[in-house]
Amino acid sequence: MSRTPPLAARLRGVASSPVRDLLALLERPEVLSFAGGLPAPELFDVDGVRGAYARVLSGPGARLALQYAPTDGNPELRALIADRLTGRGLPTDAADLLVTTGSQQALTLVATALLDPDAVVAVEEPTYLAALQCFQLAGARIVTVPGDEHGVDPDALADVVARHRPVLFYTVPTFANPTGRTLPAERRAAVAQVAAESGLWVVEDDPYGELRYRGTPLAPLAAAPDAADRVLYLGSFSKIGAPGLRLGWVRTPAALRPALVVAKQAADLHTSTIDQAAAAAYLAVTDLDAHVRRLQDAYRERRDTMIAALPGTLPPGSRWTEPDGGMFTWVRLPGDLDATELLPTALAHDVAFVPGAPFYAATPDRSTFRLSFTTNTPDQIREGMGRLATALAVGAETPAAV
Repeated sequence: MSRTPPLAARLRGVASSPVRDLLALLERPEVLSFAGGLPAPELFDVDGVRGAYARVLSGPGARLALQYAPTDGNPELRALIADRLTGRGLPTDAADLLVTTGSQQALTLVATALLDPDAVVAVEEPTYLAALQCFQLAGARIVTVPGDEHGVDPDALADVVARHRPVLFYTVPTFANPTGRTLPAERRAAVAQVAAESGLWVVEDDPYGELRYRGTPLAPLAAAPDAADRVLYLGSFSKIGAPGLRLGWVRTPAALRPALVVAKQAADLHTSTIDQAAAAAYLAVTDLDAHVRRLQDAYRERRDTMIAALPGTLPPGSRWTEPDGGMFTWVRLPGDLDATELLPTALAHDVAFVPGAPFYAATPDRSTFRLSFTTNTPDQIREGMGRLATALAVGAETPAAV
C-alpha cells in the first residue's frame, strides 16, 4: 500500500475554523445558533438580484458576461464601488480598486504580496479568526497589540512596531469581529500617524461599516491624510448584499496595485465575470441606501433584543460589549469558567455560540465567547437566550467547566 504524501509544511499549525465547523449545525433545525456571523437570508433582495442576472444575460453583452475578463475587475462595478466609498468619506477612483472573490481573497492577496515566511504581522487581540489562518498559512510570525473596550491602543502599537518591526498591522476598526468594538476617531488618527512615521502597512478590514445602528459614522482609517499611502482598505458585498456572490474589493495605494494584480492572476485569473456584471447591473438601478436602512432597522431590533436579554442569561459578574453596529457581542464569563468546555452543554440544549479562544493569536482568554445577533429573529433570540441561560447554569455546576 502506498503512503499518503505529506502535506505542505505551511499547513502545519493552521487549524480548521471552529466557526465554519459549527455551521454544520445549521443542518439541525432545532439548534438556535448564535455562532456564525451570517446575514439574515430573509433580508436578501432575491428579486433584485434575480432581475440583475436576467438583464445581464438577456442584453447585448450577454456573451461577454460569460467570457474571461480583466484581472482588476468589471470597470462599471469598480466605478460604482468607488462612488459609494467616496460618498462614505473615502475619496476613491475606480483605478484604486481591485475586485476580489470576497474580501477574504483580498486579505490572501495582500499576504501573498507583502509577507515572506517569518515576516512579522501585528494584530489586535482578539481578532478575526480567518485573518489569523491567512497569516499562519503565509508562514508569518504573529504578534499581538493590546487594547481595551475602545479598541487597539495606539501607544501599544507604536511599542510593538519599535520592538518587532512588523510588515503590516491588521485591524477591523469598525464593529470588530469578534468584539463588536469600534476604534474612536482620535485613535484612528494616532494609528495613522504610527503607520506614517514607521512605514508600516495597515490592512483595514471593513465588512461591517455600513451596518450602524446608533451614533455617527466615522471616517475609515484609509481616509486619514497621514496614512493615504500606507493603508489597504478591504470591503465586501457579503454583509449588505449577499455572501453567496463572493464579491469584495481592495482599495490599494498605487505602489502595491501591480503586485496585487499579479497575485490575483496567479490565484484565479479574475473574479467571476457574470457575478461582477450582475452586481454592476444591480447597483445601477437599486437604491442600496434604502436596502441598507432596512438591514439596519432589522438588525438594530435583534441587537437590542440580545443585549436586553444578557443580564438574565449570563452568570453574575459577566461582562459584554454593546456594539454600535455590526453583528457581534463579545462576552466574558466570571472567574475561570471555560467557554470551550461549556459549549457541549449548550449544544445539548440546542443553542450554539463560538468560544473565544481561537480568536487569540497568543495566550487566549478562555472565559470569552462570541454571540451573533443577526441571523435570528427577536423571538428566536429570546428563546435561544433562555436555552443559553439554562445551559450556562448547568455547565457552571459541572466540575470540568470550572
